[in-house]
Amino acid sequence: MTEVRTLLRMAALALMWGSSFLWIKLALNAFSPVQLVLGRVALGAAVLIGLVYLRRGRLPGRGPIWGHLTVAALLHCAVPFTLFAIGEQTVDSGITGVINSTTPLWALLTAVLWRMDRDLSATRLTGLLLGIAGTVVIFAPWQASGLVSWGALACLAASASYGVVFVYEERFLSGSGESPVALAGTQMLLASGFLALAMPVGGMTPVHLDIGAIIAVTMLGLFSTGVAFALNYQLLATEGAVAASAVGYLLPVVSVLLGAVFLGENVDLRVIAGMVVVLAGVALTRVKRRSAALEAVAEPARS
Repeated sequence: MTEVRTLLRMAALALMWGSSFLWIKLALNAFSPVQLVLGRVALGAAVLIGLVYLRRGRLPGRGPIWGHLTVAALLHCAVPFTLFAIGEQTVDSGITGVINSTTPLWALLTAVLWRMDRDLSATRLTGLLLGIAGTVVIFAPWQASGLVSWGALACLAASASYGVVFVYEERFLSGSGESPVALAGTQMLLASGFLALAMPVGGMTPVHLDIGAIIAVTMLGLFSTGVAFALNYQLLATEGAVAASAVGYLLPVVSVLLGAVFLGENVDLRVIAGMVVVLAGVALTRVKRRSAALEAVAEPARS
C-alpha cells in the first residue's frame, strides 16, 4: 500500500510539474519572468501556509533550519523558477521539459560528490555518462539548428540547481521532524522575499492584462508550486533525493504532449532521441548492487 501511495504521489508531481512549462509559456504573454515567478511563489506560500494553520500546525521555529530553508528557497525556487521563465522566452515549453529531465543525473552526481550515495557501480556510472551523452544530443552544438542558446543554457542551469538542492534538502531538511507542508510553506515565503528584492531589476515592465496569463500564474501557484512542493517533501522523507528526482522520468513526456496539443509545438527526432537516451541513462542510475540493496533492508534490524 505504501508503494502505491508513493507511485500516486510521483504521478501527481509529474502532472503538476510537467504542466508547469505550459503555464509558464502562457504566463509570459503578460508578465516578465520576475513578475511571473513572484506571483507563483506568493500564491504557493499562501496555499501552503494556509494548510499549515488549517491543520493547527506551525512554521519551523528559530534555528539552523531557517538557514537551510533559505538555501532551499534560493536554489529550489527563486533561481530555477526564474531561469526557466527566462529560458522559455526563446525555448519551447516541451523542449524545456526535456532539458529538465536531466535533473536526476545532477542529483546523483551531487549525492556522489557529497558522499551521500557511495554505490556508484559500473552500471550507474554508465547511466550517468549515457545521460550526459543524451544531453549533448539534445543540444547538438555541432548543428546550426542546435539548441545551444542562452535560453536553453538557462534551462539546463535550472535543472542542475534542482538536482543539487534535492540532495541538500535530503541531507539537512528531510530528517528535521518538521511537517513537509510547513517546510514547503516557509521555503515559498522566503522565495517570495528573494523575488520581491529582484523586482526593481526585472519586475518593473508594464503588465498586459490577459485572462489566460492570469489563469496560468494561478495554476502555477496553486498546484505546480503549492500542492506539488508539499508532495515533494513527503517523497524526500520517505524515498530519498534520487528517488524523488526520478519524477523527471515523466516530466518531458507531459511537457512535450501538452506543448504539442495546446501550443502547436514540434519536437524533432533528434530531441526525442536525446530524451530517450537521457531517460535510459537515468534508469541505469537507479540500479543498485544487490549487496547494497540487502544492506539497506537489513539496516533497521541493526539499529
